[in-house]
Formats: sequence, structure tokens, C-alpha cells
Amino acid sequence: MNAGINKQMLVSIIMPTYNCEKYIEQAINSVINQTYKEWELLVIDDGSEDNTVEIIKELSKKDSRIRFVKNEKNQGVSATRNIGISLANGNWIAFLDSDDMWDKTKLEKQMKYAEKTSAEFLFTGSSYINEDGEYYKGIFEVPDKVTYKKLRNHNVISCSSVLIKKRLFDNIKMEKDDMHEDYAVWLRILRTGILAYGINEPLLIYRISRNSKSGNKIKSIKMTYKVFRFIGLNPIVSIYFTFRHVIESVKKYKKIFAK
Repeated sequence: MNAGINKQMLVSIIMPTYNCEKYIEQAINSVINQTYKEWELLVIDDGSEDNTVEIIKELSKKDSRIRFVKNEKNQGVSATRNIGISLANGNWIAFLDSDDMWDKTKLEKQMKYAEKTSAEFLFTGSSYINEDGEYYKGIFEVPDKVTYKKLRNHNVISCSSVLIKKRLFDNIKMEKDDMHEDYAVWLRILRTGILAYGINEPLLIYRISRNSKSGNKIKSIKMTYKVFRFIGLNPIVSIYFTFRHVIESVKKYKKIFAK
């Protein structure tokens, strides 16, 4: 790490990637274009078989803040994010999936909000694009803060919008790719009494893909149920909160896909 960098203000951005040659340059450029400049980007390839690695290497030559890491074998998104967290130099962690993008003011607005409020866990609203980069009309609005109890009713925290203190991962890791692993982590962190603070602006540009976990609705419902079981809720309570999620998700996507 550069000796001149203030570790307390440094944001370590974790970007796991796998066969994402079509979108990864846009994702990385959205980081390079941030108005907040105190960042490092850890791009961790999880065994890509397309031109993803070549694109990352070329971009890393243009900006020394980009660090390329390659897993020896495919480990899945949870393990890959955990590797990124373990290698991070910053006091702050942000996540960005390799097919999503950020508004150029995303980090600056979150860091200013954190400085003003002493928040340690922040997230933002989202706009949505399809696989061809075309915007949907609706945006996802978020509350100004979320508790553990509120988050059980609906996951309003998009992983690629999160900015969070690294210390909160000292005893909590991402696990189990057969569920919504990020949601499970947010619940476990908030259950310790931490609050998550939302910035109600579409600072995340989220790409809806047919191949994503959330793209298959039946699979997504099952994965939500697994989250509640994983954090220790009994089957009946888990079914109840899963049903709440289905209702909220229908409302969410109806608004996003509005004509």
C-alpha cells in the first residue's frame, strides 16, 4: 500500500468476477471515475474461461489502485469476497459485482454521510438496467435507516451499494452460495445492534440478468428461506418472513418494470 494513503479513509472495493468479459470494463471504469479518490480495487477472478482476466490486466496497467487477484481454483462468490476482505488495506469495505456500476458520486456521498453521522454501515438506492444496458423506468428507494427487525421483512440492502467498516467482518464471514449469502451477513451484523443507514439516491446501477440468483424467482424464494434457517429461525417463522419477502419483491419489481 502507498505510504501516502490514509488507511482510515481508504475504501477497499471488493469485486469478485467469473466469465464477465462483457461487463467488467464498465464496472471497473465506474470505480475509476469516482469523485472520491481514496480507494483500492481488488478484482478477484474465480476461474474465468473467457477474456475477463486479460481485460482486468489491461485496466490495472492504467491505474495502480487496481489490484488483480486470481483464485487457484473456482471457490464461489462467498469465499471470493472473503478473500478480498482479508487482503483489503482499507478501514472501509465496499462491494461491487462485476456486472453492476456506480454513479460517480457514490463513494463521496457515502463517506461524507459516514463522517457526519459516524455510521459504520451504509447502503444506497438503485436504478436498474437490462443485459444490454438499457434503463428500466423505476428506481429502488431505500429508508434512511434499517434495523435487524426491519431487514427481516425485506432485504433493502443491495450488496453492490454497501459501504461498511472492515472491523464488522472480524467475526462474521460470507457463507453458503446456495442462499443469498450477502443478506445473511447483513442480518447477522444488524443483530449485534448495528444500524444500516440508507442514502435514498440511485447511486447503484444494478444489472438485471436472467442468469443471476435473483433472476430465477422460484430459486430466489428458496434461497431466502435458507437465509432465515441459516441465522437460526425455526421453519414456521422462516416461512412467514419468506412470504413477506415475496410480497415486497412483487411490489418492488412491479415498480421497476413500470411502463
